Amino acid sequence: MLPTMSVIPPRLQARRAVVGLTIGLLLAPATPLWAEESPVAEAITPTISPFDDRDYRVITLDNGLQALLVSDPDADKAAASMNVRVGSAQDPDDLQGLAHFLEHMLFLGTEPYPQSDAYQQYISDNAGSHNAFTAQQDTNYFFDIEPSALPGALDRFSEFFLSPLFNADHLESERNIVHSEYMARIRDESRRENDVLNQLLNPENPTTGFAVGSRDTLANPPEGEATLRERVIDFYHRYYDANVMNLAVVAPQPLDELEALVVERFADIPDHDLSAPTIDTPLIDTDTLPRYIERQSLQDRRQLRFYFPVPDPSDEYRTKPTQLIAHLLGDEGDGSLLAVLREAGLADGLSAGVGRGDGNEALFTVSISLTPAGAERLDDIEATLFAAVEQIRAEGLAEWRYDEQKSLSEQAFRFQQHGAPQQEATRLAMSLSRYPVEDVQYAAYRMDGMDSERQQRYLDALTSDNMLRVYSAPDVESDTVTPWFNTQWKEQPPTTTGQALDGLALPEPNPFIASDLTLQAGQDEQPSTLIETPTFTAWHMQDSRFNTPSVEWRVSLQHPSASYSAEEAVLMRLLAGWLNDSLNESLYPAWLAGQSFSAYAHARGMTLSFSGWRDGQTPLIKQAIEQLQQADISAGAFERVRYQLQREWRNAPRASLTGQASRALGEALLSPQWSTDELLAASQRLEKHHLEDFRERFLDALYIDAMAVGNLTADQAREQANLIRGALTPRLTRDDIPPLSPLEASEEPTVLHPHSTREESLVLRYLQGRDTSIDEQARLSVLAQWLDTPFYQQLRTEEQLGYIVNAGYSPLLEAPGIGLVVQSPDADSGTIAERMDAFMAAAGERLETLSDEELAAHRQAVHDRLRQRDTSLQGMANRYWQATALDEVRFDRQAHIAQRALEVSVEELQALWPSLLAHPLDIRFNPGDAPSDIGAYRETLAPFDPR
Repeated sequence: MLPTMSVIPPRLQARRAVVGLTIGLLLAPATPLWAEESPVAEAITPTISPFDDRDYRVITLDNGLQALLVSDPDADKAAASMNVRVGSAQDPDDLQGLAHFLEHMLFLGTEPYPQSDAYQQYISDNAGSHNAFTAQQDTNYFFDIEPSALPGALDRFSEFFLSPLFNADHLESERNIVHSEYMARIRDESRRENDVLNQLLNPENPTTGFAVGSRDTLANPPEGEATLRERVIDFYHRYYDANVMNLAVVAPQPLDELEALVVERFADIPDHDLSAPTIDTPLIDTDTLPRYIERQSLQDRRQLRFYFPVPDPSDEYRTKPTQLIAHLLGDEGDGSLLAVLREAGLADGLSAGVGRGDGNEALFTVSISLTPAGAERLDDIEATLFAAVEQIRAEGLAEWRYDEQKSLSEQAFRFQQHGAPQQEATRLAMSLSRYPVEDVQYAAYRMDGMDSERQQRYLDALTSDNMLRVYSAPDVESDTVTPWFNTQWKEQPPTTTGQALDGLALPEPNPFIASDLTLQAGQDEQPSTLIETPTFTAWHMQDSRFNTPSVEWRVSLQHPSASYSAEEAVLMRLLAGWLNDSLNESLYPAWLAGQSFSAYAHARGMTLSFSGWRDGQTPLIKQAIEQLQQADISAGAFERVRYQLQREWRNAPRASLTGQASRALGEALLSPQWSTDELLAASQRLEKHHLEDFRERFLDALYIDAMAVGNLTADQAREQANLIRGALTPRLTRDDIPPLSPLEASEEPTVLHPHSTREESLVLRYLQGRDTSIDEQARLSVLAQWLDTPFYQQLRTEEQLGYIVNAGYSPLLEAPGIGLVVQSPDADSGTIAERMDAFMAAAGERLETLSDEELAAHRQAVHDRLRQRDTSLQGMANRYWQATALDEVRFDRQAHIAQRALEVSVEELQALWPSLLAHPLDIRFNPGDAPSDIGAYRETLAPFDPR
């Protein structure tokens, strides 16, 4: 690892003037070490949360590049993100996907670091991660890393924008990778919807092109014309310029040190006096509206979307004229559009808001998830939507509603929790490219006052003659197919006027808005036992480090037969789903006010999850428990929840192939488990009375674990815990609940096939450890870290097997393991497995000559990753809560593994290697493969030996 730089680099001493804006808690600008050469022109204090104790500075280099520096002394990772305000909208017509292809090419070597994996290897060796994405008007590159390695990471990162090699040796292979990425997403429903939408929008608008790219669109031009590589280089020089770049760096180093790092490395990025491209071509020809479209979905899912062209409201972020309209149409409380449609059995989900903006125009979208009955009444749903719009027009745009939204937004901003440094850097880089410096943090929350005139203009756009209606369902058929994602679609003539449903009502003032948001002092290092009885265990951890008066409660209701059979497992899911469904309307205002509740089923029963402000949480807990115990299970609610579950299980074979492989692995090596086919079949045998009987049996025989993490004292947590215990009266002990147990993979190498209808091939190879000890978990973690980058480099970059290629540590509960995954649009699973075999053989040879010095970086990377701090209260609560699912509840397990990782020797890995290779379990798939009987395989296995 490189040491942190703290002196002025020689290259900096000859730098041109740097214009800087300091953003921090002080009104006076910080003075960098080279102040005489690069004076800070002015200081700006942005609007920041009163609990944000990080230091900010924005510097504008003489070349035009703007950089936001955030010094966070508590951060245990450093991160950077460069947002380039150029994207797929700038693709030339004859090379669609070029911006995305360029994004890929920048990773493949620079003049100072010509190796194609130099950047990736450095990041990986220093406990980091990296990625990039190309959007319509942005390309964003980002990484995080161990803080002391930040100078070296910025050395390599900055050269993307200074001296990329556009590696000719990898041009063809990277084109294949882009094509693999396209094929991996060709069945994605959102992309299929957009592909249809692009046929309906203005073809002259540059956002309607094919953004991903393929072998065909990125083919070499005819002889005599510029080559593909020359076109990539030309695009780079034509559009990449310091003036269209916004950099954000979040790290624990002081601002002056971060400024030195950035100025030295980024001040030479060329300044061609460019500006970010803008779009003034209309997004859609409104003279063609209204239009009624149907498209085929691959999943068993029916959706109805209404698109309305509107001005892009991005620049109106100070008043947010569309927010109240979206809030009222997307409301889920009593009398809302969704509530009325749900009550009629027509819909089970709804969202509303602005999307697909290009800076000039956008689409206000209302998206409705339909039931089969709803698919038969599209016109009635449309009529009900416009009845809701008219109700808003008549009485909805009241100032008190805007003020209520503003108050909730201010609460959220005041107690804003920062994400992980990488997430923060990416968000801030994009924010810096869109908003004035002073609003970089505040823009998403800012609501200066209601602009009735602008609100009315947006509302006036929501009419039946300014509408694009798109219905998607699996039974839609047509000879017309979209060019890129093979989606069948057709246009229908205008339909008859439907009949609006009765019962619409606008929401009343929100009764759940918290009033006591004081922060209580006190900080525990980890959860401790609060209450321990044979039938009920509660843990508590008081926290104030996140500066939010919030609490996370988790309550696990455990029952012996929760997963005894497929029927019981379905009933458990039905009960949790019904509880969420039945509370949706009454608790939606609580969710808006910062309180949330959800129930989810698991192998031992059901967990009740409460998140939000401390103030007002007790009534929420009471209401959820009373609903679970006493509320009527209506026939409509039962059918709605069962349909949602059945839809999920029917769609499972069409889901992402890597997700299907992971699920198949869990079905094979965890017990008890039930396949989606078994769950679907069982659900078809169940009726409402079965769920009513199950609820009674379930509540009559419980063991309960509970945990409270957040800004509440032990006495406050004990009071709520006793309320839960008294209301639910658990009678069983932890020993009465069958465990979810890992199983030992067969001694013989085994191949299993998932139930899939996908068109790609895949191999997921699982190498299982020998025992559940801390030592073994540390060994496999370090070994997986050592394998990761070479596996990716060889099978993805060099052999071009596919876009999805990775190797990583993959434990199943306490049983350690390593998973290696390759998904390919071209190579079959047999070929992939052969390439994996060759890689593993070569890795074994490399392991024999591995030195302790070479292993050191991998040990440190595992340690640093495991010791990474939590970046949100919810994330921390979930991490501790997961520890309670293991047989031995230890909240320091991760810390012990991290410490042991530093001691793993080369000799230990050499001794481990043969046992890992002795009995691999492969999940393989080729299109058309018949699914394996995974349940029968599981029945042959013994429990995993913990010793």
